[in-house]
Amino acid sequence: MTERLDLPRRYRDQVEALLREHVPGVEVWAYGSRVSGRSHEGSDLDLVLRGTDLKRIDSGQLADLIEALEESNVPILVQTYDWARLPERFHREIEREYVVLVAGGEWHRGTLNDVIDLVLSSVDKKTKDNERAVQLCNYTDVYYNSFIHAGLDFMTATATDREIAKCSLFSGDVVITKDSEKHDDIGVPALVREDIPGLVCGYHLAILRPMPSKIEGDYLFYALCTSGVQHQFHSYANGITRFGLRKADIGLVEIPLPPLSEQRAIAHILGTLDDKIELNRRMNETLEEMARALFKSWFVDFDPVRAKMEGRGTGVPPDVVDLFPDRLVDSELGEIPEGWEVVPLPEMIEVNPPRSLRQGEVAPYLDMANMPTKGHAPDTVRDRPFGSGMRFTNGDTLVARITPCLENGKTAYVDFLPHDRIGWGSTEYIVMRPMPPLPNEFAYCLARSAGFREFAIQNMTGTSGRQRVPAQALSQFLLSSPPEPIAARFGKVVQPLFARASEAVRQSRSLAALRDALLPKLVSGEIHVREGNE
Repeated sequence: MTERLDLPRRYRDQVEALLREHVPGVEVWAYGSRVSGRSHEGSDLDLVLRGTDLKRIDSGQLADLIEALEESNVPILVQTYDWARLPERFHREIEREYVVLVAGGEWHRGTLNDVIDLVLSSVDKKTKDNERAVQLCNYTDVYYNSFIHAGLDFMTATATDREIAKCSLFSGDVVITKDSEKHDDIGVPALVREDIPGLVCGYHLAILRPMPSKIEGDYLFYALCTSGVQHQFHSYANGITRFGLRKADIGLVEIPLPPLSEQRAIAHILGTLDDKIELNRRMNETLEEMARALFKSWFVDFDPVRAKMEGRGTGVPPDVVDLFPDRLVDSELGEIPEGWEVVPLPEMIEVNPPRSLRQGEVAPYLDMANMPTKGHAPDTVRDRPFGSGMRFTNGDTLVARITPCLENGKTAYVDFLPHDRIGWGSTEYIVMRPMPPLPNEFAYCLARSAGFREFAIQNMTGTSGRQRVPAQALSQFLLSSPPEPIAARFGKVVQPLFARASEAVRQSRSLAALRDALLPKLVSGEIHVREGNE
């Protein structure tokens, strides 16, 4: 089968609309010269109609369709034939080269009960001696990730043989959040993209396993993402201080059900966009790892100095090696390069530097929910009138100082504001800005470092439920201050890495906006697509 059809889009749309109107649910193939590449401007469009179970199509329907095509604005002759009325030899000829113009089957709505097998998990996070070790896909893995893949950091737990048999996850499964403190956190879906040995679904989640003859797992995931389906989940959620979905209610949720061929086509279009977004995310993860590894090597482990002391290669250019001394000396931090000075953090990095915003002034706002746990860039920043909160500009680093956000690693590098704009966010942010000659990226790499995070967590104060690290506690954090040439060279190396990552983030946001715009139109059938003609 070829994927080429020589027919202008405007005429194709008119023909498709008339076919859907007069022979709904009938699969239609185009064949002949406009498919084979031998057409010219006046060539006929040859169509064959394949009715349900390849039975004959009602003669009256055919007559009405032919009349409608003749009266349309399509300026070519459209020849229509009923597959069931053609000789077998014509079938074989058509099957050599054709395009599916309209997929068979009709769109309809159905409940999840009609198309999935539903499993509620009861596997907790505990480790028990009499159970088998498993990888646990828990609530946060689903809530913070659209796709479940082997690259995620799953926790280790145990489960019984019965739980493993019941709750293991497989490629094509969709997992949703079933319980939460907020009703609008119910029904958040994630698609399992690959088989992961030993991966089991955890508590507070439900597994929606597609029936292959009725629904594609990828399409199911995207259908569950639409606002109409999400509203149903939220409506069914019961509770006062904590909300949950009953198994019976999940099964009652309705979704649009196009033919399987269109499900695959819809999932292909949306999945292609998500694949590119995921590729950008992985690239950015690598770029950041490179920057943070260099930070650790130069400013924590002092690898160039140790290599020179031991007379071995450093792996860095000679002109960079020459910037480092060849001796370590004792200090209150332990060994540091000779000539470097130990100073409190505020002598190298401004903490909560002043930024001016007028009350009520509309400015970019970053809420805690969109503060990234991995990577430097938030998913969403929206304009909002300034009330009270921490203010920041491009080049600042933001650290969430409150539990559990600090432990979860919520940190951002600000490079997403329009030129010369000031942004703002939660009062629970600490804003850090390196002083020259340190590059701005230095503070972000520091904030992501293990030593800084351990210090911050150890210095949290307050009640168990509302602990936070006071900004003034950072005065007790000591750093070794590098000479200006080393600081400048670090900036020269890492700034292109962050610039490349930022460009990928901007591209991903554009792709996500396109995906979000297409999603409701594709899933509702407002835009029709065909497998092989996406």
